[in-house]
Amino acid sequence: MTVSIIVLLVAGATAGLLGARLLRTGVHPAVVPAWPCACVTAFLWAVTGLRWQAGALPGWWLPTALGVAFMAVPLVAADLRHRRLPDVLTLGAWPLFTMGLAIAAWCGPGSPLAVRALTGALLFGGVHAAVRAVSPGSLGAGDVKLAFALGAVLGALGWTALVLAAVLAAIVTVLFAAAGALRRSDSWRSGVPHGPGMLAAAWLLTVFQAVRPAG
Repeated sequence: MTVSIIVLLVAGATAGLLGARLLRTGVHPAVVPAWPCACVTAFLWAVTGLRWQAGALPGWWLPTALGVAFMAVPLVAADLRHRRLPDVLTLGAWPLFTMGLAIAAWCGPGSPLAVRALTGALLFGGVHAAVRAVSPGSLGAGDVKLAFALGAVLGALGWTALVLAAVLAAIVTVLFAAAGALRRSDSWRSGVPHGPGMLAAAWLLTVFQAVRPAG
């Protein structure tokens, strides 16, 4: 294990603890287990680092990929436990992803990436907003806010990533619904959480789909 991966493990654990702590703040706190968040975030950051070391991820994409993992772990925990995606992270994802994508555009492909990111945010977020407007019970407000932020990252990857993310998120949501039905669980009486599917799909694509250099 190289020094850089060890650093990412430690930094990821710290980031996971920070994410869990942030969820405890605000008007409506959402308490999630801190150390599991730290361990999972550390693992995801290490995987991202290994992909970077292997040459599969450019260095200028690393801040965005790490940012997605930082947001994903505590938000998944919050949505599964409390059926909510708190504003402290869903809205906080916007400036964090914007900064990461700005670094990527400046050091990498330039304006084409920025244009794709903006368009992706409008498309992915707009579709989720439309679904919520037509069927309010199918998506929460937090899902829509998160979709705009994730759409920017997915759009930067390319148009295929937007479609793949939507399909993967839907599959995960269906699996959750099936699992809940089999267990006859009442924990999701207000609806099946859609956030975990979106976040899992976004992280997988962010780390394992090649970033388009231009166009």
